[in-house]
Amino acid sequence: MPTQRVSKCVDLALQGGGSHGAFTWGVLDRLLEHERLEFGGLSGTSAGAMNAVVLASGWAKGGRQGARDALSAFWHDVGHAGNSSLPGASVAQLLFGHWNSAFMPLYRVFDAISRLISPYQMNPFNVNPLRELLDRHVNFERLHKFDDIRLFVCATNVHTGKSRVFRNAELSREAVLASAALPVLFHAVEIEGESYWDGGYSANPSLLPLVAESRPGDLMLVQINPLERPGVPRLAHDIIDRINEISFNSSLHQDLRTIALIKRLLVEEEKSGHDYQAELFRKIDSLHLHRIEATKEMNAFDAFTRMNAKMAFIERLHDIGYRAAERWLDEHFVDLGKRSTVDLCGEYADSLEVVK
Repeated sequence: MPTQRVSKCVDLALQGGGSHGAFTWGVLDRLLEHERLEFGGLSGTSAGAMNAVVLASGWAKGGRQGARDALSAFWHDVGHAGNSSLPGASVAQLLFGHWNSAFMPLYRVFDAISRLISPYQMNPFNVNPLRELLDRHVNFERLHKFDDIRLFVCATNVHTGKSRVFRNAELSREAVLASAALPVLFHAVEIEGESYWDGGYSANPSLLPLVAESRPGDLMLVQINPLERPGVPRLAHDIIDRINEISFNSSLHQDLRTIALIKRLLVEEEKSGHDYQAELFRKIDSLHLHRIEATKEMNAFDAFTRMNAKMAFIERLHDIGYRAAERWLDEHFVDLGKRSTVDLCGEYADSLEVVK
């Protein structure tokens, strides 16, 4: 009798990062292609939120293949819009792989202007191309009734600075726009009398709702933004880019440190006999953490390439993500449900020295 092939279920945490979200598209495309992999929950911020709601909307309509088709249609739409409206790389840049927009002076000019003129002055009618994209590619009414995959979309409350997490029944076009509302580019988005900016300032993405509310014991971070970069930036725009990158990673670091701390506390509980028991602690104790990344390849792109929506660049990022997911599946699919493939306590050992 042939051995039954058992499916495995994971939660996915999807970072934001402008057009670099096409890397996540590539990762998701490969994971969806794997017939034995199911998704319990998706937490996303900014571009990660868009990937999450497009995937879920496609899945609700047409299952696994519907999700792949929906993501492909969405990102091709982004790329076609980019080809027609944004300044792009020269033919030589495309041929020789120089994707960094430091070669594109118009991006630097735009950056300088955005620091002097607010989007309320530059864009008084609040034109946002993402609005039409979401209308075309996401059926929010369908998502309100869809519970096969739990969704968590993060935005930052402008007044309190706190993260708000929108779940399936609360999701709307405005919630996703709020999650992607960079304050130097877009107006704040008002929802129920509160104003919101990009979720990356407070959660990029939020991990704890996945741990507390979703079913799987495996949590996979799809990481766009490298946690580390070699060297010290010397030029003004490189310094600003690195500051922004650190800021957008800080909330993720905090969630990871919290999970690592709880895991360490539970180890110490077993040694000392102290009782730290709580349901969330127990779920974290059994949590297996994983990460898909392509640090070397993504480090080659500076922060301004997040504004490059040219189709050739989008497809390049997709390919990098697809191959990164394929490598991870080849090496670690067998580990799902058994062990972590990220040594979280080791990564945050210095932060946990207080726990003896």
